[in-house]
Amino acid sequence: MLTIENLHKTYHTHTVLHQVTLELPLGQVLAVLGRSGCGKTTLLKTVAGLLVPDAGSINWAGASMEAAPPRNREMVYLSQEPLLFPHLSVFENIAYGLRVRKEAEVQAKVERMLQELELQEHAQKKPAQLSGGQRQRVAFGRAIIFLPRVLLLDEPFASLDAQTRASMQQLFLRLARKYSITALFVTHDVKEALLIGDRFAYMAAGKLRIYTSGEAFMEDPTTGVRDELAFWNSINHKITNLP
Repeated sequence: MLTIENLHKTYHTHTVLHQVTLELPLGQVLAVLGRSGCGKTTLLKTVAGLLVPDAGSINWAGASMEAAPPRNREMVYLSQEPLLFPHLSVFENIAYGLRVRKEAEVQAKVERMLQELELQEHAQKKPAQLSGGQRQRVAFGRAIIFLPRVLLLDEPFASLDAQTRASMQQLFLRLARKYSITALFVTHDVKEALLIGDRFAYMAAGKLRIYTSGEAFMEDPTTGVRDELAFWNSINHKITNLP
């Protein structure tokens, strides 16, 4: 279990994380909804070890991650920019983490992942030869192939077109179930949060609110779920009443 207690972070005089506390059980995805600038990215980077908090604790299975460098935390941060190695093939990009860890059966593991990602035919291509959605698939495969403790997903599909984004969401759900992925998935999109999350949270001005159920998340007017439902109900009413 990932346990975060009273995490606090300021930039100069601006508080970005305000006493953030959460527990994330193994194999669950916590969808964190929030507007730009609310502190979502800072939260993920702090958990990953890329930023140092001013106060608070981050623990995995009861062990403190405070002194652990990012590599040893096994908590992988993935943003909407794939950040692939441009000089490496798709195969070698996915294999990179396995080779760094000197794991066995690299060839077989990468070939299986390529099949999961439906990228078998692109194994020897370079990132510049791929579409945006394909590059994000490669980045996702590279992130999960060694089964990290936690995936930290920072609006990973935000830059994709609607159809590709929907495809990536379904891919994530399928692989999350298959590999029992534990993840913090932050997004500003209400529909994506509802689709992706097993549990739900809302972030505003550095404060994180965890909901006890999906119903509680949907009923809270600050999340925008009510407005989203009202919009689609009005569209449905409009279509059904067309002459």
